[in-house]
Amino acid sequence: MNEATADTASRRTRGLDRAFEILEFLRVKRQPMRPNEIASEIGAPRSSVYELVNLLLSHGMLDYHGGEGRVFLGPRLYFLGTAYAEQFDLMRECDHMLVRLAEETRETAQMCLLEGRKYTVAMMREGIRPFRISSNVGDLVSIAWTASGRLLVSHMTDKQILDLIPPDDFILPNGRHMEPAEFIAQVRQADRDGFFTFNSEVENFTHCFAVPVRQADGACIATLCLVAPREDGLRNRTKYLESLLSAANEISEKLGYQTVKDRLVSGGR
Repeated sequence: MNEATADTASRRTRGLDRAFEILEFLRVKRQPMRPNEIASEIGAPRSSVYELVNLLLSHGMLDYHGGEGRVFLGPRLYFLGTAYAEQFDLMRECDHMLVRLAEETRETAQMCLLEGRKYTVAMMREGIRPFRISSNVGDLVSIAWTASGRLLVSHMTDKQILDLIPPDDFILPNGRHMEPAEFIAQVRQADRDGFFTFNSEVENFTHCFAVPVRQADGACIATLCLVAPREDGLRNRTKYLESLLSAANEISEKLGYQTVKDRLVSGGR
């Protein structure tokens, strides 16, 4: 590859990275914005952002919303997402389990993932009770604030965890600074226990339950969770954990992971 060809390929790669950055920025902001506002927020040259926005508009990846030249995610992304959901077994399996968990426990059931350096609720089914608890699917939350966070990083080394989580994310919603060593100790204990429960750091009236969904090598790639009113969660702790662990184990086994019972039978630890 000559120097001119290499330079062209490099510029195309940077343009592709910037296009994905624009799409991700709008996903997180959840509102239409003008191209100049997008450029300012992501720290990119206005000329390149305008060029990429026009390209994304022409391909249906963006669409005009709200007037005054504002743009937001376009209809083609919906069809891409639908095709992804149809083919990705994990999402489909988790959706079935969330329905089952919401019916069994009457509590809000969630499937949660890591999204970059944050935690997010990827799917949710509200509980069948007069008092409902829900979260905004797709919102990005500090990993250290969540029960799931302890499990989603459990396959990482201590250094990898500290490199992943921004230092400010150890400042909890009540203003307390959690020592990273305290968080890592909870991560290791959650990994040994196979679950994590606590009174929510985000909503002070709820109790959260999280269990891991593991792939074949044992890494936690997602969690199944229940969010319950605090008193109900504490009163039904054993029952809720049994439901969650049963559901998560079923999915993990389909991904090739041997559950604790299977590993003991085969002589593993």
